[in-house]
Amino acid sequence: MKKSRYVIYALFCLLIAIFGVHSSLKTSANDQGSTAATTVTKTVAQKSAASSNSSSQMRTPIDWQKSSETKAYPDLSKVKHLWIKVNLRTNRTYLYDGNHVIYTMYSTGGIYKKDPKTGKMKSMTPTGTFYVQQERGNSFYNARLKEGANYYTSWLNHGEYLFHSVPTNADGSYNKKEAAKLGKFTGSHGCIRLSVADAKWMEENLPVGTKVEIVG
Repeated sequence: MKKSRYVIYALFCLLIAIFGVHSSLKTSANDQGSTAATTVTKTVAQKSAASSNSSSQMRTPIDWQKSSETKAYPDLSKVKHLWIKVNLRTNRTYLYDGNHVIYTMYSTGGIYKKDPKTGKMKSMTPTGTFYVQQERGNSFYNARLKEGANYYTSWLNHGEYLFHSVPTNADGSYNKKEAAKLGKFTGSHGCIRLSVADAKWMEENLPVGTKVEIVG
């Protein structure tokens, strides 16, 4: 009789032990799942915050006189692999250090016209890979086009295709109607228009030989 009681007691203890281990494993799994979910949530939140911070650095509304971003321009002495990408369709010019965008500028490229050879719409700004040239200066005026600009930097044909400010009139004043297109619409005859501040920074800081990739 006593032996039967011992057997029953032993079985009872074994059941308690098994139930305890199962509960512990379940709790541990739940904790791990909770931790993983928390980690994913934090990662998404961090990425969202980073994206938000990046977007918030762009000056809004667009001011064609000021820098495109509210942060300082990059210190090029600390940039190892500088190159520039111009996207004609999004009206943005990106400064890269290798694979990382270090500054974004509002820009305006060439208007689109129908190519007589292909019948397709084509920007007046050539696409492809080019390199910054030595020609640069504080201002110019094209009498044929009745349009000028300030702070220009050549990237093709030694003065034909440029980075420059929003356009100026014959008297040197800025053409506000054209300036309002910055970052929103195409409008140039082939050059890349930038805000006054951005164009000035490019003219003063962009090294000769910097790669310029134009897409779109």
